[in-house]
Amino acid sequence: MVKAIEVKGLQKSYKQLQVLKDVSLEVEKGSIFALLGSNGAGKTTVVKILSTLLNQDGGNATVNGFDVTTKPDHVRQAISLTGQFAAVDEILTGRENLIMIAKLRYLKNPRQVADDLLKRFGLTDAADRRASTYSGGMRRRLDIALSLVGKPQIIFLDEPTTGLDPEARIEVWKIVKELSGGGTTVFLTTQYLEEAEQLADRIAILHEGRIIASGTLSDLKKLYPSAKVEYVEKQPTLEEIFLSIVGNKEAI
Repeated sequence: MVKAIEVKGLQKSYKQLQVLKDVSLEVEKGSIFALLGSNGAGKTTVVKILSTLLNQDGGNATVNGFDVTTKPDHVRQAISLTGQFAAVDEILTGRENLIMIAKLRYLKNPRQVADDLLKRFGLTDAADRRASTYSGGMRRRLDIALSLVGKPQIIFLDEPTTGLDPEARIEVWKIVKELSGGGTTVFLTTQYLEEAEQLADRIAILHEGRIIASGTLSDLKKLYPSAKVEYVEKQPTLEEIFLSIVGNKEAI
């Protein structure tokens, strides 16, 4: 397995509160990895450390082969981060948002970069509208498109579908699958179990500062107690009752 991310014994405290106690995990290159946990479990803290936004108190982590503490610049060149809330400039149009990021990354022909991403994410028709007029799903698509400017090898999605309606959530799922299909490593945090079930190649559960279970969905299912078989008397439907009564009347 070629590792895109490797974490060993990660620890982090905020004053007297120890959020991460001993977090260890591995993410395979080109895969979708889901970190599950309830609110306050420490998922965002893990993402911030791996994306060099926060220093850990203990343990070590490498992203794309570089230590997050000693080689943060190298890590940043390989990654992109999409947080829980869309980080788009609502005054600018969708196209202008993308061009701005392409220029900040010193890419050649930023307008072409923007056009390609607008087409890829189905935003061409809305390209010249202000982002403030976008729906939640469109804004999230634009946010992820912004994260892909410069073609990062690893993308962190911190609860990307929070607050989205079911249709918009499915749109984001489709995008995530396409990213992985194109070779991008996706590190996803979520509290939606269905989301992890639909997307992830491997899943880890973070609870009280530690990874308490990890593996494929099949691996985790094996940890669940065997199903108890119960027999329940089947109640007839109104249709069955109707047909039975009508049938009996016709027989008389």
